[in-house]
Amino acid sequence: MKANLTPFISSEDARAQGEFYSQALGGEIQSMITFGEIPGTPEEHKDKVMYMAMTVAGGNALFMSDSFGPVSKNGGIAMALSFGDEAESREAYANLGKGGTDKYPFALQPWGAYYGEVVDKFGVTWQIVKQGQ
Repeated sequence: MKANLTPFISSEDARAQGEFYSQALGGEIQSMITFGEIPGTPEEHKDKVMYMAMTVAGGNALFMSDSFGPVSKNGGIAMALSFGDEAESREAYANLGKGGTDKYPFALQPWGAYYGEVVDKFGVTWQIVKQGQ
């Protein structure tokens, strides 16, 4: 069996969260469809994002949409980014942490990699790693 695995985040504000990630990780929103583009959508839902496709951190795909209810935070899943450059990994950790919470400080670990965990201001946990020396 062969498939591509792409993270899909349900958000309380997909536009703001997508913009935050595109700035924090050097990404770009590729396409976006709102519920207003679907005939019969109630007026109060027309501006909500039905589907957003973006690239982040050098071309990784990330999909998002607005949720119609509360979004659970830190449901046991983390986004992991592995960098080849220490400066880029530190920058990603700092950018994603703006308005969020440092969960595990970014530092050189006993196993030889730099590693840190941060929960962004939207409640998503990010594991940032720079492998090897």
